[in-house]
Parts: sequence; C-alpha cells; structure tokens
Amino acid sequence: MPKEETLAPDFTLPDEDGKRHTLSEYHGSWVLLYFYPKDDTTGCTKEACAIRDSFPRFEALRSVVLGVSTDTSESHTRFKEKYGLPFTLLADTEKETVNKYGVWGEKEFMGKKYMGTKRTSFLIDPSGVIRKVYENVKPDIHAEEVLADLESFSA
Repeated sequence: MPKEETLAPDFTLPDEDGKRHTLSEYHGSWVLLYFYPKDDTTGCTKEACAIRDSFPRFEALRSVVLGVSTDTSESHTRFKEKYGLPFTLLADTEKETVNKYGVWGEKEFMGKKYMGTKRTSFLIDPSGVIRKVYENVKPDIHAEEVLADLESFSA
C-alpha cells in the first residue's frame, strides 16, 4: 500500500460512461481517491451518499472525488443514477488499480473468507502526493473526516 508523503501511483480507468480518467490529469486539485467494495450495498451506499451530501464542501475546497470499485461501468451508472451521486465512479474490473494501491485482499464476513476490496481512501494533494491514508473507513463519518483534513491542509 502506498504510504503518506509518497507520490500517488498513476492509473487510467473508465468511468460510468466509459470515459477514461488518468489520476495525473487531476494535478492542481486535491483528490479524494476512495476505494469501496461494491455498488449499491449498505456500507458503500452510506459512504457514497455521505460524500454526495457534503459534495458542495468538497468543491469549495477545490477537490475532486473519485470512487473506485471492481464493478463495471454499467453497474456504476445504475448506482450513480439511483442515488444522484455527483462525482465520478471508476471501474477497475481488471483489478490493476486495487492491487497497485494494496486494497485488494482477503476479507472475512460471517466466518467466510473471500477476496475483495478493502474500504480505503487516499487524500492526494495538488502535486500528486498522498497526504493521508484512511484504512478501515467508517462509511457514516468518512466524508466529514476527509473534509476536516482538507480544511486543515488548505488553511
């Protein structure tokens, strides 16, 4: 997993409309790069909706929000439309980016082990350096946590 104060690994992924996004094209803006397990599941919906509800504050702090999961672009389209999400969702169906960021690994639910995306976020500064890594994200409070850090870094 990339560490704080290191350059964020670059990647190119398609969004919900199939348009390709490269992380380095966002240099000059703060970026919340958040990895989540699956579209339209309880925790992922709570996290996405909390970010949606706080989105004007992210914009006021000149920041971009990029959500990444291993779901397809079509799944992202349905998820965005269902919940009115105003930010970009990226499809990492080949699992290259989740592996590059060290967020793909063994998980456990109700005693069963499986491979999946660990809910993890990276706050990347305008020069492309990771300023904060959030592991074991709590979906309900994550947006507020990131906004507090963004406000302190921007002060």
